[in-house]
Amino acid sequence: MTDALLTDFIAGLPKAELHVHHVGSASPRIVAELAARHPGTVPEDPEALRAFFEFRDFAHFIEVYLAVVDLVRTPEDVRLLTYEVAREMAVGQRLRYAELTCTPYTSVRPDRDDIGMPIEAYTEAIEDARTAAERDFGLVLRWIYDIPGESGIPAADATLAYALDHGPSALVGFGLGGPEIGVPRAQFQPHFDAARAAGLHSVPHAGETTGPETVWEALRLLVAERVGHGTSAAADPALLRHLADEEITLEVCPSSNVATRAVASLSEHPLSVFAEAGVPVTINSDDPPMFGTTLNAEYAIAADLLALSSDGVADLARTAVRSSFAPPDVKSRVLGEIDDYVSGHP
Repeated sequence: MTDALLTDFIAGLPKAELHVHHVGSASPRIVAELAARHPGTVPEDPEALRAFFEFRDFAHFIEVYLAVVDLVRTPEDVRLLTYEVAREMAVGQRLRYAELTCTPYTSVRPDRDDIGMPIEAYTEAIEDARTAAERDFGLVLRWIYDIPGESGIPAADATLAYALDHGPSALVGFGLGGPEIGVPRAQFQPHFDAARAAGLHSVPHAGETTGPETVWEALRLLVAERVGHGTSAAADPALLRHLADEEITLEVCPSSNVATRAVASLSEHPLSVFAEAGVPVTINSDDPPMFGTTLNAEYAIAADLLALSSDGVADLARTAVRSSFAPPDVKSRVLGEIDDYVSGHP
């Protein structure tokens, strides 16, 4: 299959995505709609806005991300963001199921008196958008509530309370994001213990900008069922064996890893190391507009790095579905869609 045919195959392939951030998925189109509601935070001219989104370095990514966070001020903003992200996932990337990582702490903002919204309003907004997206686009969404690690224990306490006391029915996972350096995983062990006891799945980020020991901590202390990124695991053969033996999936985001300097270049990405070691991997876009990518583009990168045919690409899509926390009927349906699609593309 030629590169052009493989690109077309990927574009039409039904897919699931497991590592993609709510605010980080706001495209310039969505940001422009939010900016019209709250002028002055980001450039309003379309060309200037596109330039603002052109990734320069990790510090610039944080600047863009926080600027978009500042635009999400009301429940109506949350609803707009969620519904329009779902539209772009379903229509542009052929997603049939996604676990969207939300950081409610940055919208509720219990540390500020001048901004923020009640958690009840936040929950109602994402749930209203979720049900509308499934009705309108056929996209099934589930939520992962994410601790912003840089905000420490207060944010972890609040996020746990949001999950346990106000968690929507579609909440399936409990995560940990933000910087890893200077943010030890051990301090969040009680929060993950409580979340897991309540039936939520443990899906922390680990080993993106730190070494393999952070991944070990995520496994041993937070009892991770999947690991976000896990890039540095490639440097530890014992860890690779453990991940493979226990069938713990790494949520791999190639372009993000290059943009954040977790790896030096795509050619040096350890995706092939994971595959050769038998570690289950899924392909994801992380914060796609902010890293100038799409899920389809990430699949094409993975196909190149792993020298995959269309069958191999389809297997990546199947692994994402099987590694998800989707209900059994949704898994069965999406796997069936993948099989039907492949059978129509000999």
